[in-house]
Amino acid sequence: MNKEINNKQPSNQKIIIGILAILLVGLGIFSGALYSEKNENEQILTKEKQQVLADLNALTLQYDEVIADNKIVNDDLIDARERIDNLVDSLTNSQSSVKDLIGYKNLYIKLKKEKELLFEENERLRIENTSLTASLDSTSIQLYETKLFSDALLDQNKTLTDVVKNASYLQVLGLDAVGVIERSSGKLIPTERARRSDKLKVCFMIAKNDLVESGDMELYVQVIDPKNNVLGLNNELVFNEDVLNYSLISSFNYENNNLDICEYISSDEKFETGNYTVNIFNKNTLLSSTSLTLK
Repeated sequence: MNKEINNKQPSNQKIIIGILAILLVGLGIFSGALYSEKNENEQILTKEKQQVLADLNALTLQYDEVIADNKIVNDDLIDARERIDNLVDSLTNSQSSVKDLIGYKNLYIKLKKEKELLFEENERLRIENTSLTASLDSTSIQLYETKLFSDALLDQNKTLTDVVKNASYLQVLGLDAVGVIERSSGKLIPTERARRSDKLKVCFMIAKNDLVESGDMELYVQVIDPKNNVLGLNNELVFNEDVLNYSLISSFNYENNNLDICEYISSDEKFETGNYTVNIFNKNTLLSSTSLTLK
């Protein structure tokens, strides 16, 4: 009886070994299939991720073209452009899962719809701005011509002494100031936002005056921020009992013709929100003044 049991044990062991071998072969096949499927899924995810990035970058280029073509940029366009940049950075640095990639695709679709609405609104504003600019230019010319005519009539009623005295000063017209964003390309984009402003652009016109001798001239530009600080150089000039702190010296050659001048004021720190005062001086004589507000 014991001999019969001993003869069966090797047979049972062979069966068990055979079963284990089959299981190992099956496990190897199953593991290989899983590994192949994993690689295939990763390739699909990588391809989908690259496609979403390409779509987002194409969207960015469209915003860049619209922003670059606008003299006055809609802040909503800049904000949308920044959101796309942030999304590109997030997707580039992420280890995307299927769920995450679906989320990025949905965000891209949402941004694309938003772009269409913003571009339509921007085009409407551009047309309105073009029409308004043409109207303002026409009105400005009429006002300027009226002012010249009025000044001529007033001059006729003045004495020769007054004419000579008043003619010794240059006349500054159309003083205007605005914040600008300076792109890496050198392009300057107007903005009303303090945090976006890289410089303040100050423009004015020196009026034609045949009674003023031609030659090299200097005017002092003074920009005072909301905290009553003088921006720019903040150098000091003393005229008898008067003291003038100026932001920069505007140097130009005057040839007895209308002359348009633009100067740029930088700040060591970010521009503050609030009201700024811009003054133009000939020595210690104030020629013109204006103000601007940065939000």
